[in-house]
Amino acid sequence: MASEILCSSVDKLREEFLTLDWTYHDFSVGSQNEKMFCWPGPLEDEILIVVHQSGGRQELFHRHDFFYFNYTYQGEYDSISYKYDNRITIREGELYAGQPFAGHAICVHNDKETTIIGVLIQKDAFFRAFLPMLSANSKFFRFLLDPATNSFSDEFLHFNIEDSCNIRTLLEMMVIEYANKQEDTQTILKPLVLSFLVQIARQYALASHLENTNQSPSEKILQYMSEHSDTVTLKEIAEHFSYHPNYVSSLLRKETGRTFSEILLEQRMERAVILLSGTSLPVNEIALMLGYSNSSNFYKAFREYYHMTPREYITSNRIDSSKSYENA
Repeated sequence: MASEILCSSVDKLREEFLTLDWTYHDFSVGSQNEKMFCWPGPLEDEILIVVHQSGGRQELFHRHDFFYFNYTYQGEYDSISYKYDNRITIREGELYAGQPFAGHAICVHNDKETTIIGVLIQKDAFFRAFLPMLSANSKFFRFLLDPATNSFSDEFLHFNIEDSCNIRTLLEMMVIEYANKQEDTQTILKPLVLSFLVQIARQYALASHLENTNQSPSEKILQYMSEHSDTVTLKEIAEHFSYHPNYVSSLLRKETGRTFSEILLEQRMERAVILLSGTSLPVNEIALMLGYSNSSNFYKAFREYYHMTPREYITSNRIDSSKSYENA
């Protein structure tokens, strides 16, 4: 019975996919015009679950004004990145995710029947509802925020989903829920999407860890600090790496010329600037995300570091952004 419900839900969303607004809109990027997909569903839906099936076609190169996380449920396809003149193949069981305004073109192999399950999230809703829970992994965090600080970043994620991961199960649950919509469907989807994104963050961290096996001890410590900057302590680092706290402190000073506290402050302030300039999150929420027990301590640290308050920084950043836009 469960498989029948899933199959019928997939079929239903496959049909609904054709009714969504996939109109190519002209959009200026520098001195040239490019194609853009705007939010294709109802504006009141902050999350869309889509099922795209194709037996082979070439898309125009285009951009999106939303986050998308595409899972290859069946078959395989190619994606062409304009910036890097790069063509990659996304196979069954792999995830391909893009930021708002990142550009690509999908080309499904003519001899492959391909089914893609996509989780689409409006940009503002993503920053408000999901970003605060995904800040632990520094590299992943920066990827998610890049479209807020670099409007046309042309970045994407692509990696295989481990069999032991429950991402596929979460996607199937979302497909069933969205195909059989009720008044509270968006409310039901949010915790499912959050679990889905946390699982992606775990997979991303695993992939990054495998890439960084040749890091020096100090590099591993710095990365650990970055990934846990909201809670990390010198004692915790020592326990995690089986070092004495004095050794960690001496190693960091020798390799970086800075103390543990100085490094941690720098990491928190860099993240603060990204959050202040790239999201509409309240300052008190940003303070908590960065590990400050209250906004007063955050205000004090920020002012001492940047010689202005967070609100002054936001105002200054808006003025600078406006001038850059006018001069573009």
